[in-house]
Amino acid sequence: MALEITDATFKEVVLDSDQPVLVDFWAAWCGPCRMVGPIIEELSSDYEGKAVVGKVDVDANQEFAAKYGVRNIPTVLVFHKGELVGRQVGVAPKSTYAEQLDAIL
Repeated sequence: MALEITDATFKEVVLDSDQPVLVDFWAAWCGPCRMVGPIIEELSSDYEGKAVVGKVDVDANQEFAAKYGVRNIPTVLVFHKGELVGRQVGVAPKSTYAEQLDAIL
């Protein structure tokens, strides 16, 4: 199951992680976000132990969405050693997200 990430846990979970981190910025009312949700859950299982896969609800947690320029959702960001290394805006196939993680594993 994808990890729920909040503004309070973002630094610890994402920026301080030793593993690559994929973060889905989403909202419950967003139709395309509901399409990406199952993909994020699959990636969470596929990369268990190799990468952190999480979700940020932008309605409840706006600080890091603003900091990283998330203006449209869904937006999926990939971090490695605290640095932003990948961005995918909108719905994409699972392979698009997997390739971004595989490139840094």
